[in-house]
Amino acid sequence: MNEKLEKAINDQINAELYSEYFYMAMYAYFDRMNLQGFKNWMNVQMQEEHAHAMGMFNYIHERGGKVILDKIEQPKSDWSNPVEVFEDVLKHEKYVTSRINDLLDIAEEVNDRAAVSFLDWYLKEQVEEESNVSNVLKTLRMVCDDKHCLYMMDKDLASRTFNPPVIG
Repeated sequence: MNEKLEKAINDQINAELYSEYFYMAMYAYFDRMNLQGFKNWMNVQMQEEHAHAMGMFNYIHERGGKVILDKIEQPKSDWSNPVEVFEDVLKHEKYVTSRINDLLDIAEEVNDRAAVSFLDWYLKEQVEEESNVSNVLKTLRMVCDDKHCLYMMDKDLASRTFNPPVIG
């Protein structure tokens, strides 16, 4: 595997693990608020981010590379309300999308078609992630001042389940 690409994927593994940590902080926030459905939504996100990191971890190994783990930055831990949380989520997912695009640029630059194919799955996943978050945020903005509606939304988010992705 090209050295520049290997380093960039290692950096992305760290970013994916940070994302898991980021969602864990939100999980704790919603736990403190006793919003179990929102907490569940964040738990699913945590599991997805972990799976994304492990997909890249395994890919580097499959290609004969070396995984180098770095420290994980401390995420924010307090928000003023669920809308602010999901605004941060959308901002974060857009940032992750830009990172995946940068990885694809490097894979194309070094003419690594296998990496382009592998990373294409992550790009498609990001489109889905941004869409899901946008939908939750739109609904939250409509109902955030109505406690009954927020309660109903919490019940709805409790039904989300983690389905391990087939990466690549």
